[in-house]
Parts: sequence; C-alpha cells; structure tokens
Amino acid sequence: MYAEERQQAIARLVGERGRVAVVELASEFDVTTETVRRDLSLLERAGLVHRVHGGAVPAGALAGIEAALSERDTVNQRAKEQIARAALAHLPRGEATIVIDAGSTTARLASLLPSDRRLVVVTHAVPVAARLAGLPNVELHLLPGRVRPSTQAAVGADTVAALSRIRADVVFIGTNGLTVGHGLSTPDLEEAAAKRALVRAARRVVVLADSSKIGQEAAQSFADLDAVDVVISDGAIDPRDQAEIAAAGPEVVIA
Repeated sequence: MYAEERQQAIARLVGERGRVAVVELASEFDVTTETVRRDLSLLERAGLVHRVHGGAVPAGALAGIEAALSERDTVNQRAKEQIARAALAHLPRGEATIVIDAGSTTARLASLLPSDRRLVVVTHAVPVAARLAGLPNVELHLLPGRVRPSTQAAVGADTVAALSRIRADVVFIGTNGLTVGHGLSTPDLEEAAAKRALVRAARRVVVLADSSKIGQEAAQSFADLDAVDVVISDGAIDPRDQAEIAAAGPEVVIA
C-alpha cells in the first residue's frame, strides 16, 4: 500500500470509528508508530483529522479534547520512562527545591527521585504527592485548589496565589502540545493558568514532552519557548522539529 492510500484509509477509519489510537493504526497497517504519527500530522494539516493524545478524532470533533490521566498513562510508556530518567540529570546537586507539574511523565519522575539527598518538592498533582508522601528525605508541599478529575491537578486562584510566593530551583513541567509558534499549550484555561504560575515559580524550566506532543497545539498557550531552558523528548521526534525548537532557545535532550 502506498503512503497516500494508507493515509486515505486512516482518514476513513477515523471518520467511521470516531477515535483511533496510534498503536491500533500501526498494527492494522503494519507500519511503525512513527509512520502513523507522520500520517496523522499530514492529515491534520489537510483538515481531515484532529490529533489527540495517542491517536486522532474526526476533524469536526471539538478541538482540544483532553484525555484522562489514566488514559494518557498507557500511551508511549517506554518513551515516558526514558524521558523521566533523563530528567534526573537536571536535578540540582545537593539540597534543592523543585516543582513537579501534573502529568503521566512527571509522575514517573517523582517515582525516580533519589533518596540520598534532601529535596523540597512542591506540586499541585495528587498522584505526584501520593508517590512522595512519607519519604524521609522529601519535604512535600501540596498546593491548594480545586482538583480537576481529568488531570488530578489542583487549579484555580488559590493555586496560582500559592505559587506566586514560591521561588524554586527548577520546575519539571508537562505539556499537551509544543510548537515554536504557540509555545507550550494545554486545553483547559485554569490548567494553563496554573502551569503559567509553575513556570514563573522556578529559576530553571525543564519540559518533559514525548514526541507525540511535538507539533501539537492545544487551545491555551501557557509559555513561550524562550521561557524554557530544556526540552526532553524521545528519539521519535522529527529532526526538523528538534532543530526548530533548539533554534528558539531551549536545549533539546533526546532520552
């Protein structure tokens, strides 16, 4: 099957099924997940589908559909684990204050934090807090706010206000989308406000974004790339995207 035929078939399946996963399409057409992601990017640019976490929905579906955290956690698991491990190299030496954002990759990072140094950890993510609560070397601060069911993260005025009083060494932040033009983005307005405050709360910003997020744009931008110090992604990132991101300022690390 030629690429054009495969892409037409993918567009037809998305329309018929309402939502399809990248891994499902890769198995159905006997191609790699990277090939499927490229196909979906072409189809999205053509206005035929809308890309979401781990797959695609019809172009007429509501833009910025937000998958639940439990669903996102099953997508690109190996890449997320590698990214989380690579992020450990960006922890400050010795005692440090860090901020950890909500998300499936940042939660993995929380599980990998070293036990041989004292860390002050600030988070608005319930799953992150659950992983760190009770660790003897971690002084945990859970931010106030309303917890969103889809991301299990606290948001709202109380969250933003609490973050305005914090100055951390580094923030490890996730994103739904990353492009040079739109920066880091997420579908929800309150989530974006919280993430914007997270970015402002730290001296150094490290973004954990697997390759499925690169080239995607959600409705709400919360940071430009010139506010980011490091972007950690996986080997499936398009080399052109990698070069464009690096040219915009951040160091790009491939896990």
